[in-house]
Amino acid sequence: MAFDAVFLSAVLAEVRERCLGARVDKIHQPSRDTLILHLRSRDSREKLLFAVNPTAPRLHLTSASPENPAEPPMFCMLLRKHLLGARLTEITQLPMERAAFFTFDCTDEMGDAVQKQLAAELMGRTCNLYLLAPDGRILDCLRRIGLDETTRRPALPGLKYIPPEPVTKENPLESPDFAAILDRPGADVLADRLMDTLGGLSPLVCREAALFAAGDIDARVSALDREDTARKLADFFREYGVHPRPYYYAAPDGTPKQFAFCPIRQYGGCQKAESFGALLDGYYTLRDRKDAMRQKSQSVRKTVQNLCTRLTRKLAIQEKELQATYDRERLRQLGDILTANLHRVVKGQTVISCEDFYDEEMKMVDIPLSPILSPQQNAAKFYKDYTRMKNAEKELTHQISLGQTELEYLKSVLEELNRAQNEAELEEIRRELSDGGYLRQDGGKKRVKQGKLAPMRFVSTDGYPIYVGRNNRQNEELTFKLARKDDIWCHASKVHGSHVIISCGGTTPPDNTITQAAQLAAYYAETTGGRNVPVDVTSVKQVKKIPNGKPGMVIYHTYKTVIANPYADIVVDALNAEPTKTE
Repeated sequence: MAFDAVFLSAVLAEVRERCLGARVDKIHQPSRDTLILHLRSRDSREKLLFAVNPTAPRLHLTSASPENPAEPPMFCMLLRKHLLGARLTEITQLPMERAAFFTFDCTDEMGDAVQKQLAAELMGRTCNLYLLAPDGRILDCLRRIGLDETTRRPALPGLKYIPPEPVTKENPLESPDFAAILDRPGADVLADRLMDTLGGLSPLVCREAALFAAGDIDARVSALDREDTARKLADFFREYGVHPRPYYYAAPDGTPKQFAFCPIRQYGGCQKAESFGALLDGYYTLRDRKDAMRQKSQSVRKTVQNLCTRLTRKLAIQEKELQATYDRERLRQLGDILTANLHRVVKGQTVISCEDFYDEEMKMVDIPLSPILSPQQNAAKFYKDYTRMKNAEKELTHQISLGQTELEYLKSVLEELNRAQNEAELEEIRRELSDGGYLRQDGGKKRVKQGKLAPMRFVSTDGYPIYVGRNNRQNEELTFKLARKDDIWCHASKVHGSHVIISCGGTTPPDNTITQAAQLAAYYAETTGGRNVPVDVTSVKQVKKIPNGKPGMVIYHTYKTVIANPYADIVVDALNAEPTKTE
C-alpha cells in the first residue's frame, strides 16, 4: 500500500471539495485509535474518519458505521466539548509529509469566536491526533508522550505543539531537475535513487515511476539514457502527481492488495476506484472485518488446530504400528520351525539354531527363546504374536480410517473459520464443535437460543435460485433437507468447501446457470484465489450421506466435472446476492 504524502494530498483535496464549510454534527470514537467526525452541510452529510493505528494510519471519507462503545472515551468527550457545532474552514498539509491540519471556527466558554485545529500526524509509529488551542498549545492528544531526555516532541496538555521536522528531500510535484538527480552520486537502482532523493513517496510509487520511465522496476541508472529517462520521469509526476487518481491492485479473488495515486503495473494490472474515500473504505473495511473475525475466532481456531496436530501425530504412530504388522508372517514361520525342532530344545535355553525349511537354501536361523517358558510355550508364543498382529492390522486399519475422516472434518472446520464473515456464522461453528464434543459447553451460563442462520441465496442471470451452505451443518441440511432430489448439486472437487444447490423447480437449468453455480462452489472453497478449479456437478439424488459420518461429509459416484474460475468480480457481476435472513 502507498498511503504516502502525495496520496494524502489527493485525499485532502477530496475532503476539501465535499466538507469545507460543513459543521461538526457528531463525534464518535469506535476504538482506541479511530475517530469519526460527522459533518453536516446544507447539501450533504459526510463522515470523516481518522485512524492513527501505527500499522495502518490514514484519514478519509467513509460510509462505514462501526459500533461505538457504551461510554465514549475521554478524548472523544473532549473533542465533543470543543468541536461540536464548529465549522470546518481550512485544511492544510505539511509539504511532503503525512501530516494534515483541520481548522475549525468555534466559540469558547465566553461565547467569543476562536479557531481551533485538529492536527493528524500519520507517520507510522509516531502517528497521533492533537487538538490545538488558538495559541498553538495542546489541549489534548490521543497518545500522550511524556517529558523525556530521548523525546524530541513531547505531547502533553498545556505544552506548545511542535510540528514534525521539515522534509529535506526534493518535492516531486515541483518539477525537480531529474537529469541532475540521475547524474549525482547515489544508489544505482533507479527506484532506490528516487526514494533517496524525492520526498513524500512510497517505495511502491518509486518502483512504478521506474517502470514507467525505464520499463523495469529494477532498472539501473548506469545503464539508462539520462535525458530520455529524466523526461519520462517528469511526465510521470506531471501526469499522476499533479492529477492523482485512485488505483488499486486486487488478488484473483477480488481482495484489494495494494493502492496508489498512480496505475499499479508492476503486478500485471490494476483497477480504478470511484474515489479515494471509496478506495480506502473498501480496502480497510474488508481488512478490518477479516482481522476482527480472526481475533474473535482465535480461541476456536487454536483448539481445532491443536486437535489437528494431535490427531496427525496419532495417525503417524498408528501408521508406523501398522507397517510393523506386515512382517507377521515370519512369526508364524518361526513357530513352525520351532515346533518341528521341539525335541532339540533344552529348558532354560535362550536361543536355538535350526534349519529354515522356508528358505530354498535351508540356511540356519537363530530363534530367540524365553528361558522361563517350556519349548511348547515358546512355540505357542510365536503363533499368539502372529494372531495378535493379524488382529492389530484390522483394528489399526479401522482406526486410521476413522482418524483420517476426523482429520478431514477438522480441516473443513478450519476452512469454515476462514470463510466466516460475522458473529452469527462463528456461533454456528462453535455450536457444531460443541455438539460434536470438541468444545466444552459453559455449564455455568445458560445458553441463549439463537435464530437459525439461513444459507446464502443468490439468483442466476437466468432466474434460478442458488443456495450456498455456510458451514458443515448447513451443508448437510441444505443437501438432505431443503433441496429436492432433482435439484443440481455442486462442490469443488476433492477439497473442503460449501455445498451449492441450484433450485431447479422441476426444470433443467441452462448451462449458464450451472457455470455460475460452479463459480460459487469454486469461490466458497479452500481453493479461493486459484484458477481453473475443478467442480463436481450432479443431481441431489446421487449424493449420499456417509453412514455415521461427520456433518457435511458425503459420497457420490455419478457426476460430471466442470472447470470454473472463482473470481469475486465474476461472481458479483453474474449473481445478485439477496440479503441474509435469520429464522
